[in-house]
Amino acid sequence: MADLTPDQIRDRVAALGDWFHNMDLKGVRTAPDHFLHDYPANKFARFQQAIPADMTGRSVLDIGCNAGFYSLEMKRRGADRVLGIDFDDRYLEQARFAAEVEDADIEFRKLSVYDLAALNERFDLVIFMGVLYHLRHPLLALDLIHEHVADDLLLFQSMQRGSDEVFPVAADYDFNEQGHFDEPGYPKLHFIEHRYAHDPTNWWAPNAACSAAMLRSAGFEIVDHPESEVFLCRRGPPPALGAAYPARATTNGHDRSGDRA
Repeated sequence: MADLTPDQIRDRVAALGDWFHNMDLKGVRTAPDHFLHDYPANKFARFQQAIPADMTGRSVLDIGCNAGFYSLEMKRRGADRVLGIDFDDRYLEQARFAAEVEDADIEFRKLSVYDLAALNERFDLVIFMGVLYHLRHPLLALDLIHEHVADDLLLFQSMQRGSDEVFPVAADYDFNEQGHFDEPGYPKLHFIEHRYAHDPTNWWAPNAACSAAMLRSAGFEIVDHPESEVFLCRRGPPPALGAAYPARATTNGHDRSGDRA
């Protein structure tokens, strides 16, 4: 791959279809007409200082890695092991190609966030950027990250809509108290029944208070909030109720609890 010419890289980029990550591969832009311009590099520039500059000796799991921008960035910072997972075959092909062009030793696997237990491995840093709002069961995903793969840090980002205010929520309310629900800064997770931004997989849009509340509810301590949508968290004690798993069907008397959710 190191011997590929810019024209060869450009042809391969085109063959791999539309890219959501606009990356620079040896001078070739993967998505030069991106509606968010130099994304996600322009996003990363606003919070990159929150992540250790030297990741030597550390392991990283990039959930919903897309074309691998964050996986590559962590490898450039010296991370020993980087694993990127996604459930989209095209994104995984793009990520593998980008890593080959950059001569980066990164593993990419097809895996759903709901199947994290199958990894049987914990990571020093878990990246969970731009995934939560695409999930039918977002809080379950955070619970599973805490229970199965997070060992120390979690880098989280979600598309947010609504107020940036944070309403001081009491520990409990009487049944007849309702006014706090109408406060702009009360944690709200807006449900998108149809489409948003022409994307049928945009299911949720939390406000800022909701993103923080969900993270705390899943057992993560927020240690930095370097950008409006980005939270750096440390894994804390497990939540009191733990992750909720659906009951599984049985086949011929055999438990199917290992099947994909």
